[in-house]
Amino acid sequence: MATIDDPSVTFNVVREDLPDGVTLLRLAGELDLAAAPTLTARIDEVFDDGGSRILVNLRNVTFCDSTGLSAFVRGHHVSTDAGGWLRVMGARGTVARVLRISGLDTLLAVGDLDGT
Repeated sequence: MATIDDPSVTFNVVREDLPDGVTLLRLAGELDLAAAPTLTARIDEVFDDGGSRILVNLRNVTFCDSTGLSAFVRGHHVSTDAGGWLRVMGARGTVARVLRISGLDTLLAVGDLDGT
């Protein structure tokens, strides 16, 4: 089984439960066809645990394809159906560009870590 120190691991999600019922998911690596199911599973865990407000930190995501975008859209729909939200923040470079081109920057209230 691969570990996070293994060079074959190209994606990682770390969960942190914040005050006021917000769950922070810190993503790192490439969010692609192989990694999107991991993100979807982590989002589902939040809902299984009774959460509905998810903040996704993309600062360390180096790539995001359409399957990654689909995971965000699915998470958005599930969270809003539960009375919550899914927001992304910290996107940079090509990841930020993909979010802007797709229009998800508006839907998911994309901002930087400092709140801009």
